[in-house]
Amino acid sequence: MLVVALLAATAAAFALTEVLKLQKSPITGTNVAPVLSPVCGCATAEAAIHFKLRERDVLDLSVIDGGGDVVANVVRGEAVPAGRVSLAWDGRDDAGNVLPEGEYRPRVHLREANFTIEMPNEMRIDVTPPVVESFEIVPRVFSPDGDGRADAVRATYRVSEDAAGLLFVNGQRRVRTKFARPQGRLDWYGRVDGRALPAGVYGLTVSARDPAGNVAERTQPTPVVIRYVALGRTRIEVPAGSSFAVRVSSDAAEVRWRLGRRSGTSEPGTLRVRAPRQKGRFTLVVTANGHAARAAVFVRGQP
Repeated sequence: MLVVALLAATAAAFALTEVLKLQKSPITGTNVAPVLSPVCGCATAEAAIHFKLRERDVLDLSVIDGGGDVVANVVRGEAVPAGRVSLAWDGRDDAGNVLPEGEYRPRVHLREANFTIEMPNEMRIDVTPPVVESFEIVPRVFSPDGDGRADAVRATYRVSEDAAGLLFVNGQRRVRTKFARPQGRLDWYGRVDGRALPAGVYGLTVSARDPAGNVAERTQPTPVVIRYVALGRTRIEVPAGSSFAVRVSSDAAEVRWRLGRRSGTSEPGTLRVRAPRQKGRFTLVVTANGHAARAAVFVRGQP
């Protein structure tokens, strides 16, 4: 009889276990943000916690540490209808203190269903910003005129952890890498809203943002020059009818020049031009890919 009783009890326990296995969990569709930085002041300062309730219930949501201890209570005794539930945790305890860096998990308790689940999804607190360990910006002079010659500046960098690279121009963020990696490059084409910036000197700085939202301290500004065409001097004095030379700097394959009634083309470098035969003030205009540089030419009489 004892053996029969044991067999019967075992069969009953097995049957109960199989029934429990077939019961659907009252919580489905969990989705938890994997990382947050409570101090970043950004979108990842909180960890989003999403799930679905099959039926309405009264909800408690707490956060536990790696040892299973409750470190924060997000929601207590809140009546929630069936459907999608969206909550967020700010990485702080009930007193408002930022918790230590580490892994945490949400724990959900449904009072009416008398059901508790510790979500397997981990939320990692990270408040340490990355560090830009090295970087290089080349070239220091470029011309974003679209001719395929020195049209962009490239910043290569290495950071202390996986992070998205950031490039700032005169304090404004202009480029961001898509993926968080320990090294990468940032290409800047000297344009804002599709339009090339005017010639001048611009300060470029490199930074990085980790997945938690912590941002690295920016590097010191590196001066970069946008130059389309430039002349070695902007005031020239020359006797009438004499030739003179002026340095032309440009990344274009060819430049055009005009002085009085005369004009021509030349490669960048030393431009040699003959002055008009009459005295007066003239303007030397040199153009490259739609951009121009000018110099005042003062022609005096022959001695």
